[in-house]
Amino acid sequence: MAARLRETDPTLQVELVEVATRGDVDQSASLVRSAGGDGEPGKGVFIDSLRDALLDGRADIAAHSMKDVPVATADGLALTTFGPRADPRDALVARPGSRIRDLYDLAPGAKVATVSIRRRALLKSLLRDVEVAPVRGNVGTRLGRLDEGRYDALLLAAAGLDRLGLDARIAQRFDPDTFVPAPGQGALAVEYRAAGSEVRELVAREVDADVQRCVVAEREVARAIGADCALPLGAYCVAGGTLRLTAFAADDDATRAGDDPMALGGEVAARLDSLGARELLGT
Repeated sequence: MAARLRETDPTLQVELVEVATRGDVDQSASLVRSAGGDGEPGKGVFIDSLRDALLDGRADIAAHSMKDVPVATADGLALTTFGPRADPRDALVARPGSRIRDLYDLAPGAKVATVSIRRRALLKSLLRDVEVAPVRGNVGTRLGRLDEGRYDALLLAAAGLDRLGLDARIAQRFDPDTFVPAPGQGALAVEYRAAGSEVRELVAREVDADVQRCVVAEREVARAIGADCALPLGAYCVAGGTLRLTAFAADDDATRAGDDPMALGGEVAARLDSLGARELLGT
């Protein structure tokens, strides 16, 4: 992101401020918001410290993975997408030398690791005879545990592997209409103080209108239905003249099309709600 900002304005001086988040520092189960099992960490554990750095003036811009950002707006801060969207799909990762090339190569009883209960729900909807195991740690730690033989495969975001130059580890990238990604997955988010007009103008130069509209629609599904990352919800939108939005909640899914991202997200959320998604999610 720093490089893209410098390209926008060659005279710009960019200083990187490293901030450790609670999600990075504390790997304990106490950070997990469980939904009857092994849920994902609450989104705030990954960005609260970054937001504090913005609000106290230590930083002017914070960069996040959009899928990790809570749908609730933080007082005094503005949020938008930044640049093009990376691959939004989920990926299957197998050990080097494995014969696993896609989900259906997994033998009955195979152990698949993921921290995401959305991925867990989707996987079990496709393959009911595999074992799903929780895994914590950064991508390198998870790959190390896979390669040690603790698991037969991992489920991860393709974008994260691509950004780390680990795309060769991917055995399969899933069809997002079938294996629906998390809202905002693959999109880079930037957050800044809402009162800062200079920063707003700088960031606005790197906003892709289609990416922004799609991410708004996806996040509106989560907001309207009252769900967040510790609940099994997926939403994926594509732009092509009009917007096409697909969403998944536990065993229910809905697909709609429209032009207004907020209205589209609300319509899909209403459809999921009518199917009983709110009761399934416990919201």
